[in-house]
Amino acid sequence: MTALAVAAFVLAPALAEAQRARGGFGGSRGARTYQAPPPTSTAPQAAQPMQRTQQPPMAPGASTAGRPAAGAAAAGAAARPGFFARNPFMGGMMLGLFGAGIFGLLAGSGFFSGLGSLAGILGFMLQLALIAGVVMLVMAFLRRRQQPQPAGMARDMQGGGNPPPGPGSLGNLSGRGTMGAGMGLGARPAQEAPVQVGPADYEAFERLLAQVNDAWTREDMAALGRVATPEVVQYFRDDLADLAARGLKNETTDTKLEQGDLAEAWREGAREYATVAMRYSMIEVTREIASGRVVEGSATERGMGTEIWTFVRVQGGPWTLSAIQPAG
Repeated sequence: MTALAVAAFVLAPALAEAQRARGGFGGSRGARTYQAPPPTSTAPQAAQPMQRTQQPPMAPGASTAGRPAAGAAAAGAAARPGFFARNPFMGGMMLGLFGAGIFGLLAGSGFFSGLGSLAGILGFMLQLALIAGVVMLVMAFLRRRQQPQPAGMARDMQGGGNPPPGPGSLGNLSGRGTMGAGMGLGARPAQEAPVQVGPADYEAFERLLAQVNDAWTREDMAALGRVATPEVVQYFRDDLADLAARGLKNETTDTKLEQGDLAEAWREGAREYATVAMRYSMIEVTREIASGRVVEGSATERGMGTEIWTFVRVQGGPWTLSAIQPAG
């Protein structure tokens, strides 16, 4: 554990948990907007639901979209031909025997002839039982031969049964703070190709944390537009307007990341998402615009906050802020 992490644990009791006046809560996590991010060591409790989002709710039945193998198996079973279609010879033989029996009945000689006594009837039943047994054995043999080999077994035999490393297997730390120290708690299986998150990405997340808070304090919408999605920028704009309508201004300065780790990372088409739990300290104060009087926070004492931030990038481009959720 780095010296910064030790200092964070020592100072934590002295830092009051910040009651965030800064806005921007809400946004989109793509297809996982309505799913709670996995807990991490930085945020061990479940995150609060997304307060605001433009992401439409998942349609009924869409939850099976991430399981294409099950759908393919069902479709394959539905499209599988019947026994007679797969075994025309056996079907023809059985139909021929049945037709011969019908002809015998019509000719007055019995189903297989010779049924004028009880012994004949018993012999006829024995013949039917023997024929049915042979047919069942042949069907079972053919079914076993045509049954496909399980995909997992085939992969294991080819040496490819081990799953690819997911986000939870990453343990790289950024050069600053303790971003990435709690990796491994947020891994979840997914059908998408894994997204690799390394030290350069953690440094980008830490840098965005400071840039967003700085742009918020300056009420610089152009700067926010460079580091956040249009949806999140709109939430910042709404919250700044709400503060101004009440004659207030919120300022956040000297933002420092104390600890952060990855909850999950995934891909949706050309977009890559990374949800990160971040604990940080800052000077936060809310003042009356007219008088400059402090109505909330402190201009001298640092406060501590823990939030869940989701970042998005398109085809390897720069990361931008896509959503903010309060930690549980």
